[in-house]
Amino acid sequence: MWRFHARSAAFTTIFPILIAFPAVVLAQENRPPAGVHEQGLVLVEQYPSPVLTVKSPGAEENKYGFEGGNVVKLQGTYHLVTTEMTGDPFWVKTKLAHWSSNDRIHWKRVSTLYESSGEHAGKDPRAALWGPMFIYDEQSQEWNLVYVAYRSAPNTATEFRTDYEGVIWRAVSKVKGPAGIDGPYTDAGVLLRPDKDSQPWEGLLGTDSFFAYQAGDRWLGFYGSANTEVTIPALQHTLFGLAEAPRLAGPWKRSAGTNPVNVEKQFAENPIVSRLEDGSYLAVFDNNYPNAIGYTWSADGLHWMPGRSLVVQTKGKGFWADDVRTPLGLVAEGNGLFTLFYTGYQKPPGSSEKNMPGTPEMGFGAIGFVTVRLQTQN
Repeated sequence: MWRFHARSAAFTTIFPILIAFPAVVLAQENRPPAGVHEQGLVLVEQYPSPVLTVKSPGAEENKYGFEGGNVVKLQGTYHLVTTEMTGDPFWVKTKLAHWSSNDRIHWKRVSTLYESSGEHAGKDPRAALWGPMFIYDEQSQEWNLVYVAYRSAPNTATEFRTDYEGVIWRAVSKVKGPAGIDGPYTDAGVLLRPDKDSQPWEGLLGTDSFFAYQAGDRWLGFYGSANTEVTIPALQHTLFGLAEAPRLAGPWKRSAGTNPVNVEKQFAENPIVSRLEDGSYLAVFDNNYPNAIGYTWSADGLHWMPGRSLVVQTKGKGFWADDVRTPLGLVAEGNGLFTLFYTGYQKPPGSSEKNMPGTPEMGFGAIGFVTVRLQTQN
Protein backbone atom coordinates (compact mmCIF):
# COMPACT_ATOMS: atom_id res chain seq x y z
CA MET A 1 0.00 0.00 0.00
CA TRP A 2 1.42 3.32 -1.08
CA ARG A 3 1.04 6.13 1.42
CA PHE A 4 1.98 9.02 -0.90
CA HIS A 5 -1.07 11.02 -1.87
CA ALA A 6 -1.33 13.20 -4.96
CA ARG A 7 -2.98 15.77 -2.69
CA SER A 8 -0.15 15.58 -0.15
CA ALA A 9 2.87 17.83 0.07
CA ALA A 10 4.82 14.70 0.97
CA PHE A 11 4.47 13.63 -2.64
CA THR A 12 5.78 16.91 -3.98
CA THR A 13 8.70 16.87 -1.57
CA ILE A 14 10.29 13.91 -3.32
CA PHE A 15 8.79 14.23 -6.81
CA PRO A 16 8.04 17.95 -7.23
CA ILE A 17 7.32 17.80 -10.99
CA LEU A 18 5.39 14.57 -11.33
CA ILE A 19 1.89 15.31 -10.16
CA ALA A 20 0.95 17.49 -13.13
CA PHE A 21 0.73 14.51 -15.46
CA PRO A 22 -2.52 12.51 -15.30
CA ALA A 23 -2.63 8.76 -15.71
CA VAL A 24 -3.89 7.15 -18.89
CA VAL A 25 -6.71 4.69 -18.15
CA LEU A 26 -8.74 2.33 -20.28
CA ALA A 27 -12.40 3.15 -20.85
CA GLN A 28 -14.89 0.43 -19.99
CA GLU A 29 -18.66 0.13 -20.04
CA ASN A 30 -20.77 -1.08 -17.13
CA ARG A 31 -24.49 -0.65 -17.49
CA PRO A 32 -26.77 -2.20 -14.87
CA PRO A 33 -28.96 -5.01 -16.20
CA ALA A 34 -32.73 -4.57 -16.16
CA GLY A 35 -34.08 -4.49 -12.62
CA VAL A 36 -30.69 -3.79 -11.02
CA HIS A 37 -29.95 -0.20 -10.00
CA GLU A 38 -26.64 1.45 -9.19
CA GLN A 39 -26.21 1.94 -5.46
CA GLY A 40 -24.44 4.85 -3.80
CA LEU A 41 -23.56 6.00 -0.29
CA VAL A 42 -25.10 8.82 1.73
CA LEU A 43 -23.63 10.15 4.98
CA VAL A 44 -26.00 9.66 7.93
CA GLU A 45 -23.83 10.58 10.91
CA GLN A 46 -20.17 11.29 11.57
CA TYR A 47 -18.58 10.39 14.88
CA PRO A 48 -16.93 13.63 16.03
CA SER A 49 -13.49 12.30 16.99
CA PRO A 50 -11.09 9.47 16.16
CA VAL A 51 -11.54 6.25 18.12
CA LEU A 52 -7.93 5.04 17.82
CA THR A 53 -4.84 7.26 18.03
CA VAL A 54 -1.23 6.95 19.19
CA LYS A 55 -2.54 8.02 22.62
CA SER A 56 -5.03 5.15 22.92
CA PRO A 57 -4.43 2.42 25.52
CA GLY A 58 -2.55 -0.37 23.77
CA ALA A 59 -0.83 1.97 21.30
CA GLU A 60 2.11 2.85 23.54
CA GLU A 61 4.65 1.29 21.13
CA ASN A 62 3.04 2.85 18.06
CA LYS A 63 5.17 5.88 17.16
CA TYR A 64 3.42 7.25 14.05
CA GLY A 65 -0.08 5.78 14.17
CA PHE A 66 -2.33 3.62 12.00
CA GLU A 67 -2.87 3.21 8.27
CA GLY A 68 -4.91 0.82 6.11
CA GLY A 69 -6.42 -2.58 6.79
CA ASN A 70 -10.06 -3.57 7.18
CA VAL A 71 -12.80 -4.13 9.75
CA VAL A 72 -15.19 -7.10 9.95
CA LYS A 73 -18.00 -7.74 12.42
CA LEU A 74 -18.56 -11.18 13.98
CA GLN A 75 -21.36 -11.86 16.46
CA GLY A 76 -21.47 -8.24 17.55
CA THR A 77 -17.71 -7.76 17.85
CA TYR A 78 -15.75 -5.53 15.48
CA HIS A 79 -12.36 -6.88 14.41
CA LEU A 80 -9.77 -4.51 12.94
CA VAL A 81 -6.54 -5.52 11.26
CA THR A 82 -4.29 -2.56 10.48
CA THR A 83 -0.73 -1.41 9.97
CA GLU A 84 0.90 0.25 12.95
CA MET A 85 3.76 2.59 12.03
CA THR A 86 5.80 1.65 15.07
CA GLY A 87 9.18 3.23 14.47
CA ASP A 88 11.97 4.33 12.15
CA PRO A 89 12.57 4.31 9.28
CA PHE A 90 9.22 6.01 8.85
CA TRP A 91 6.81 3.91 6.71
CA VAL A 92 9.25 0.97 6.98
CA LYS A 93 9.27 -0.28 10.57
CA THR A 94 5.74 -1.62 10.98
CA LYS A 95 3.52 -4.15 12.72
CA LEU A 96 0.33 -5.79 11.50
CA ALA A 97 -1.99 -5.67 14.50
CA HIS A 98 -5.39 -7.04 15.46
CA TRP A 99 -7.76 -4.88 17.54
CA SER A 100 -11.34 -5.54 18.69
CA SER A 101 -14.32 -3.51 19.94
CA ASN A 102 -17.88 -4.16 21.09
CA ASP A 103 -19.19 -0.65 20.42
CA ARG A 104 -17.02 0.86 17.60
CA ILE A 105 -15.65 3.44 20.06
CA HIS A 106 -13.60 1.61 22.69
CA TRP A 107 -10.90 -0.67 21.32
CA LYS A 108 -8.61 -3.32 22.77
CA ARG A 109 -5.38 -4.44 21.17
CA VAL A 110 -5.60 -8.21 20.70
CA SER A 111 -2.20 -9.13 19.25
CA THR A 112 0.66 -8.45 16.89
CA LEU A 113 0.22 -10.71 13.86
CA TYR A 114 3.45 -9.85 12.01
CA GLU A 115 6.33 -7.40 12.44
CA SER A 116 8.62 -6.06 9.73
CA SER A 117 12.40 -5.97 10.01
CA GLY A 118 12.74 -2.27 9.14
CA GLU A 119 15.87 -3.07 7.07
CA HIS A 120 16.63 -0.11 4.78
CA ALA A 121 19.30 -1.25 2.32
CA GLY A 122 17.12 -3.15 -0.16
CA LYS A 123 18.14 -6.61 1.07
CA ASP A 124 15.09 -7.85 3.00
CA PRO A 125 11.89 -8.53 0.97
CA ARG A 126 9.93 -8.16 4.23
CA ALA A 127 11.46 -4.87 5.35
CA ALA A 128 8.04 -3.19 5.48
CA LEU A 129 4.62 -4.84 5.91
CA TRP A 130 1.40 -3.11 4.83
CA GLY A 131 -2.19 -3.48 3.67
CA PRO A 132 -3.44 -6.34 5.90
CA MET A 133 -6.92 -7.69 5.07
CA PHE A 134 -9.09 -10.22 6.92
CA ILE A 135 -10.81 -12.41 4.27
CA TYR A 136 -12.95 -15.43 5.14
CA ASP A 137 -13.01 -18.41 2.75
CA GLU A 138 -16.34 -20.19 3.11
CA GLN A 139 -15.15 -23.18 1.10
CA SER A 140 -12.20 -23.98 3.35
CA GLN A 141 -13.81 -22.50 6.49
CA GLU A 142 -10.65 -20.50 7.15
CA TRP A 143 -9.74 -16.93 7.93
CA ASN A 144 -7.04 -15.60 5.63
CA LEU A 145 -4.76 -12.66 6.32
CA VAL A 146 -3.63 -11.10 3.04
CA TYR A 147 -0.89 -8.48 3.25
CA VAL A 148 1.91 -6.72 1.34
CA ALA A 149 5.65 -7.17 1.97
CA TYR A 150 8.12 -4.61 0.56
CA ARG A 151 11.80 -4.07 0.19
CA SER A 152 13.07 -0.69 1.39
CA ALA A 153 16.01 1.56 0.54
CA PRO A 154 16.83 5.28 0.47
CA ASN A 155 14.97 7.26 -2.19
CA THR A 156 16.86 8.56 -5.22
CA ALA A 157 16.38 11.80 -7.12
CA THR A 158 13.72 10.18 -9.31
CA GLU A 159 12.70 6.94 -7.58
CA PHE A 160 10.56 6.26 -4.52
CA ARG A 161 12.29 3.33 -2.79
CA THR A 162 11.07 3.70 0.78
CA ASP A 163 8.71 0.83 -0.09
CA TYR A 164 9.17 -0.99 -3.39
CA GLU A 165 8.72 -4.36 -5.16
CA GLY A 166 5.59 -5.16 -3.16
CA VAL A 167 4.60 -8.84 -2.97
CA ILE A 168 1.18 -10.13 -1.83
CA TRP A 169 1.34 -12.80 0.86
CA ARG A 170 -1.46 -15.01 2.19
CA ALA A 171 -1.47 -16.36 5.74
CA VAL A 172 -4.05 -18.81 7.11
CA SER A 173 -5.39 -19.09 10.65
CA LYS A 174 -4.45 -22.28 12.47
CA VAL A 175 -7.97 -22.33 13.95
CA LYS A 176 -10.81 -23.39 11.63
CA GLY A 177 -14.12 -21.56 11.44
CA PRO A 178 -15.20 -18.00 12.31
CA ALA A 179 -13.42 -18.07 15.70
CA GLY A 180 -10.13 -18.43 13.85
CA ILE A 181 -9.99 -14.70 13.17
CA ASP A 182 -7.88 -14.37 16.33
CA GLY A 183 -5.19 -16.57 14.75
CA PRO A 184 -2.41 -17.44 15.08
CA TYR A 185 -1.67 -17.18 11.35
CA THR A 186 0.87 -19.09 9.29
CA ASP A 187 2.17 -17.96 5.89
CA ALA A 188 0.74 -20.09 3.10
CA GLY A 189 2.48 -18.59 0.06
CA VAL A 190 2.52 -15.66 -2.36
CA LEU A 191 -0.62 -14.70 -4.28
CA LEU A 192 0.79 -12.04 -6.60
CA ARG A 193 4.18 -10.47 -7.26
CA PRO A 194 5.90 -8.34 -9.95
CA ASP A 195 6.86 -10.74 -12.75
CA LYS A 196 6.85 -11.24 -16.53
CA ASP A 197 3.05 -10.90 -16.54
CA SER A 198 3.05 -7.46 -14.88
CA GLN A 199 1.16 -4.93 -16.99
CA PRO A 200 2.54 -1.60 -18.29
CA TRP A 201 0.77 0.48 -15.64
CA GLU A 202 2.52 -1.50 -12.89
CA GLY A 203 5.93 -0.28 -11.81
CA LEU A 204 8.67 -0.27 -9.19
CA LEU A 205 6.11 -0.08 -6.39
CA GLY A 206 5.12 -3.66 -7.17
CA THR A 207 1.74 -4.83 -5.90
CA ASP A 208 0.74 -2.37 -3.20
CA SER A 209 -2.66 -3.75 -2.15
CA PHE A 210 -4.87 -6.80 -2.62
CA PHE A 211 -8.49 -7.52 -1.77
CA ALA A 212 -10.13 -10.76 -2.91
CA TYR A 213 -13.87 -11.45 -3.24
CA GLN A 214 -16.10 -14.06 -4.87
CA ALA A 215 -18.06 -13.33 -8.04
CA GLY A 216 -19.98 -16.33 -9.32
CA ASP A 217 -17.81 -19.45 -9.44
CA ARG A 218 -14.50 -17.59 -9.35
CA TRP A 219 -12.51 -15.28 -7.15
CA LEU A 220 -11.63 -11.76 -8.25
CA GLY A 221 -9.03 -9.56 -6.61
CA PHE A 222 -8.29 -5.85 -6.79
CA TYR A 223 -4.56 -5.15 -6.74
CA GLY A 224 -2.74 -1.82 -6.96
CA SER A 225 0.54 -0.45 -8.30
CA ALA A 226 2.29 2.69 -9.55
CA ASN A 227 5.23 3.66 -11.76
CA THR A 228 7.38 4.99 -8.94
CA GLU A 229 10.59 4.46 -10.92
CA VAL A 230 9.99 6.92 -13.75
CA THR A 231 9.73 10.63 -14.31
CA ILE A 232 7.83 12.47 -17.05
CA PRO A 233 6.18 11.64 -19.36
CA ALA A 234 5.54 8.04 -18.36
CA LEU A 235 4.41 8.52 -14.76
CA GLN A 236 1.09 7.04 -13.79
CA HIS A 237 -0.34 7.72 -10.39
CA THR A 238 -1.47 4.92 -8.11
CA LEU A 239 -4.14 2.79 -9.80
CA PHE A 240 -5.68 -0.64 -9.36
CA GLY A 241 -6.63 -3.53 -11.60
CA LEU A 242 -8.23 -6.96 -11.38
CA ALA A 243 -6.82 -10.45 -11.09
CA GLU A 244 -8.78 -13.71 -11.06
CA ALA A 245 -8.40 -17.22 -9.67
CA PRO A 246 -10.43 -20.42 -9.27
CA ARG A 247 -10.01 -20.22 -5.50
CA LEU A 248 -8.60 -17.82 -2.94
CA ALA A 249 -5.36 -19.79 -2.66
CA GLY A 250 -4.81 -19.25 -6.40
CA PRO A 251 -3.26 -19.49 -8.85
CA TRP A 252 -3.97 -15.81 -9.55
CA LYS A 253 -3.79 -14.36 -13.07
CA ARG A 254 -4.00 -10.69 -14.01
CA SER A 255 -7.18 -9.92 -15.95
CA ALA A 256 -6.89 -8.80 -19.57
CA GLY A 257 -8.91 -5.94 -21.02
CA THR A 258 -10.13 -4.43 -17.74
CA ASN A 259 -6.92 -3.01 -16.27
CA PRO A 260 -6.35 -0.51 -14.86
CA VAL A 261 -9.97 -0.29 -13.70
CA ASN A 262 -11.49 3.00 -14.80
CA VAL A 263 -12.74 4.50 -11.53
CA GLU A 264 -10.38 7.48 -11.21
CA LYS A 265 -7.97 9.01 -13.72
CA GLN A 266 -5.20 10.05 -11.36
CA PHE A 267 -5.30 8.36 -7.98
CA ALA A 268 -7.16 5.35 -6.55
CA GLU A 269 -5.82 2.80 -4.09
CA ASN A 270 -6.72 0.21 -1.46
CA PRO A 271 -10.19 -0.86 -2.68
CA ILE A 272 -12.31 -3.08 -0.40
CA VAL A 273 -15.37 -4.81 -1.88
CA SER A 274 -18.75 -5.56 -0.26
CA ARG A 275 -21.47 -7.79 -1.74
CA LEU A 276 -24.85 -6.05 -1.41
CA GLU A 277 -28.21 -7.67 -0.71
CA ASP A 278 -29.32 -7.33 -4.34
CA GLY A 279 -26.26 -9.28 -5.50
CA SER A 280 -24.35 -6.26 -6.81
CA TYR A 281 -21.00 -5.03 -5.48
CA LEU A 282 -19.76 -1.79 -3.94
CA ALA A 283 -16.09 -0.96 -3.36
CA VAL A 284 -14.71 1.84 -1.22
CA PHE A 285 -11.22 3.18 -1.86
CA ASP A 286 -8.79 5.99 -1.14
CA ASN A 287 -9.18 8.81 -3.67
CA ASN A 288 -7.83 12.29 -4.25
CA TYR A 289 -10.61 14.55 -2.93
CA PRO A 290 -10.43 16.56 0.33
CA ASN A 291 -12.23 15.11 3.35
CA ALA A 292 -13.64 12.28 1.26
CA ILE A 293 -13.30 8.64 0.32
CA GLY A 294 -14.08 7.15 -3.07
CA TYR A 295 -16.53 4.42 -3.97
CA THR A 296 -17.63 2.56 -7.09
CA TRP A 297 -20.45 0.14 -7.92
CA SER A 298 -20.63 -2.97 -10.11
CA ALA A 299 -23.48 -5.21 -11.17
CA ASP A 300 -21.25 -8.26 -11.67
CA GLY A 301 -18.04 -7.59 -9.72
CA LEU A 302 -16.04 -7.34 -12.93
CA HIS A 303 -17.13 -4.12 -14.64
CA TRP A 304 -17.06 -1.05 -12.40
CA MET A 305 -18.70 2.36 -12.73
CA PRO A 306 -16.68 5.61 -12.61
CA GLY A 307 -15.88 6.52 -9.05
CA ARG A 308 -17.90 8.85 -6.86
CA SER A 309 -16.82 10.68 -3.69
CA LEU A 310 -18.36 10.67 -0.24
CA VAL A 311 -17.38 13.49 2.12
CA VAL A 312 -16.93 11.92 5.56
CA GLN A 313 -16.15 15.02 7.57
CA THR A 314 -17.11 18.66 7.29
CA LYS A 315 -15.72 21.82 8.86
CA GLY A 316 -16.72 22.25 12.48
CA LYS A 317 -18.07 19.40 14.57
CA GLY A 318 -16.54 16.11 13.51
CA PHE A 319 -13.62 17.65 11.64
CA TRP A 320 -10.71 15.80 13.21
CA ALA A 321 -8.45 14.67 10.31
CA ASP A 322 -6.22 17.14 8.51
CA ASP A 323 -5.98 14.56 5.72
CA VAL A 324 -8.67 11.90 5.24
CA ARG A 325 -7.00 8.78 3.95
CA THR A 326 -8.04 5.16 3.61
CA PRO A 327 -11.48 3.56 4.08
CA LEU A 328 -11.40 0.27 5.98
CA GLY A 329 -14.48 -1.26 4.34
CA LEU A 330 -18.23 -1.24 4.92
CA VAL A 331 -19.62 -3.03 7.98
CA ALA A 332 -23.30 -3.95 7.59
CA GLU A 333 -25.45 -2.86 10.55
CA GLY A 334 -28.90 -3.76 9.17
CA ASN A 335 -31.72 -1.76 7.55
CA GLY A 336 -29.43 -0.51 4.79
CA LEU A 337 -27.02 1.15 7.25
CA PHE A 338 -23.25 0.59 7.35
CA THR A 339 -20.35 1.68 9.50
CA LEU A 340 -17.51 3.04 7.41
CA PHE A 341 -14.21 3.17 9.29
CA TYR A 342 -11.37 5.20 7.79
CA THR A 343 -7.90 6.47 8.61
CA GLY A 344 -6.90 10.10 8.72
CA TYR A 345 -3.77 12.04 9.65
CA GLN A 346 -3.56 14.57 12.46
CA LYS A 347 -0.73 17.07 12.22
CA PRO A 348 1.10 18.04 15.40
CA PRO A 349 0.24 21.60 16.53
CA GLY A 350 2.36 24.17 14.71
CA SER A 351 3.83 21.64 12.29
CA SER A 352 4.39 22.21 8.59
CA GLU A 353 4.62 19.41 6.04
CA LYS A 354 7.43 21.00 4.09
CA ASN A 355 9.49 21.40 7.26
CA MET A 356 9.16 17.78 8.36
CA PRO A 357 11.42 15.70 6.08
CA GLY A 358 11.90 12.15 7.24
CA THR A 359 9.03 12.36 9.73
CA PRO A 360 5.27 11.83 9.29
CA GLU A 361 4.74 14.62 6.76
CA MET A 362 0.97 14.21 6.99
CA GLY A 363 0.86 13.86 10.77
CA PHE A 364 -0.01 10.86 12.91
CA GLY A 365 -2.42 8.22 11.60
CA ALA A 366 -5.70 7.78 13.48
CA ILE A 367 -8.93 5.85 12.88
CA GLY A 368 -12.49 7.17 12.97
CA PHE A 369 -15.87 6.22 11.53
CA VAL A 370 -19.11 7.44 10.02
CA THR A 371 -22.52 5.84 9.55
CA VAL A 372 -23.73 5.67 5.94
CA ARG A 373 -26.69 4.21 4.08
CA LEU A 374 -27.24 2.90 0.59
CA GLN A 375 -29.22 4.94 -1.89
CA THR A 376 -30.16 4.23 -5.49
CA GLN A 377 -28.24 6.57 -7.79
CA ASN A 378 -29.72 8.42 -10.74
